[in-house]
Amino acid sequence: MLASLKTAQNYIHIEFFIIRNDKLGRRVMKLLTEKASEGVEVKFLYDGMGCIRLPRNFFHKLNRAGGKSAVFFKPFLPYINLRINYRNHRKICIVDGKEAYIGGFNIGDEYLGLSHRFGYWRDSHVLIKGSAVDAIEMRFLLDWRYAAQDPLLQIIKYFPEREPGEGTLAVQIVSSGPDLTYSAIKNGYIKLVSKARQTVYIQTPYFVPDNSILESLKIAALSGVDVRLMLPAKPDHFYVYWASLSYVGELLEAGVRCYMYQRGFLHSKTIVCDSFACTVGTANLDIRSFDLNFEINAFIYDQDIGQQLTEQFLRDINDCVEITPEVYFSRPLRVRFKEGLFRLMSPIL
Repeated sequence: MLASLKTAQNYIHIEFFIIRNDKLGRRVMKLLTEKASEGVEVKFLYDGMGCIRLPRNFFHKLNRAGGKSAVFFKPFLPYINLRINYRNHRKICIVDGKEAYIGGFNIGDEYLGLSHRFGYWRDSHVLIKGSAVDAIEMRFLLDWRYAAQDPLLQIIKYFPEREPGEGTLAVQIVSSGPDLTYSAIKNGYIKLVSKARQTVYIQTPYFVPDNSILESLKIAALSGVDVRLMLPAKPDHFYVYWASLSYVGELLEAGVRCYMYQRGFLHSKTIVCDSFACTVGTANLDIRSFDLNFEINAFIYDQDIGQQLTEQFLRDINDCVEITPEVYFSRPLRVRFKEGLFRLMSPIL
């Protein structure tokens, strides 16, 4: 992404849930400030709650250089009582309409595996070129117009002309949030799982599903599909960790295989079915991502990409411990109590 930013000649549009005031965060801001001073249009949209610890002057140099920054839902009154749960969890970077990035990575040293707490960081991100970039650009512009109160009177410049037939893969860019009637990403997840005939491989750091997701996974497994779920063994939020484990038993009984990633923190949000249809993005398999957060995912239909994600999943199993039914159902009473307690709070975790 840094290499792409350096090539920008016209505009850079960035939207992140988190940017840290650390070595990587300052490096990115320094580069953006330099590009803005060169005359490149820079727009940076960040989430108010995700960046609540940023110093007030963090974007001053960028703004003085001609760039623009905006916050999505400011984390102070009157917003804090009404919108604290509505978080812009999207991670978007667009350069000149030619390249776009979306996925699990935020901007901070921990995402490079430099955190003493988490150590190695396992994540997934995608670089997209071609006409699918236009859908990502439109998502950014809609978010920017709302947060920055910018009318955006001239947007045609953000959609460059493209050669007919540009691009070789089938890609859908899907966004969801509490402002929409239907949870499009969740529905896409269910569709992928329900259409699978051989394999469903899932990586997610947070597994707090609603009944529709839970039942779709159980039905697939009971139908003979090889369904596998990978979760982090080292949690960043203990309450979500215990809630996630409370659902594992139902999956095991249906024949789903579950793994705990041991090498570091697993933050990847991917599903790959039959080594063909897959999705990479920002949405976790939890109620927060489905109903409360603003999210964006790429749904990709391609044998090569699907095979890459399948092979990566199988490699990651080497860094996992499998949760067998014997191990799960012999867990101590105190563990079951924690799981049950935090499962009660699942809708707001």
